[in-house]
Amino acid sequence: MKTFTATPADIDKKWILIDAEGVVLGRLASIIAMRLRGKHKASFTPHMDMGDNVIVINAEKVQITGNKRDKSNYWHTGYPGGIKSRTTGQILDGKHPERVLTQAVKRMLPGGPLSRQQMTHLRVFAGTEHGMEAQKPEVLDVKAMNPKNTRTA
Repeated sequence: MKTFTATPADIDKKWILIDAEGVVLGRLASIIAMRLRGKHKASFTPHMDMGDNVIVINAEKVQITGNKRDKSNYWHTGYPGGIKSRTTGQILDGKHPERVLTQAVKRMLPGGPLSRQQMTHLRVFAGTEHGMEAQKPEVLDVKAMNPKNTRTA
């Protein structure tokens, strides 16, 4: 018996719709990362892009537990003395709240060209509107998977 290795002809991609309202950020990001890589499939092959296309709505309403809203995120402008910072709460309340979820998923994928390709299959929207109705996505209820997925405080 030989080990199964998927080929491009074996890959079957689906469209998944996830509502992030009230779901804990880290748990949601790990589920999305697993779906993007394709690890939920029995035919998972590590070097192939086997994952599904994931659409996330209500990213601005994702829950963050503990004091993580006050955690600082740093970046450098490239100029001397150009270190800047913003808290996670400021990013969520600002113009682009979907960046918090996008970065959380990106950091849960292994680094390299394949994970950068898999990140192109993730679409995150801050509100309830998305322009992907034509793909007929299946709804994945992350809240119902585990009672720990929602914050109770």
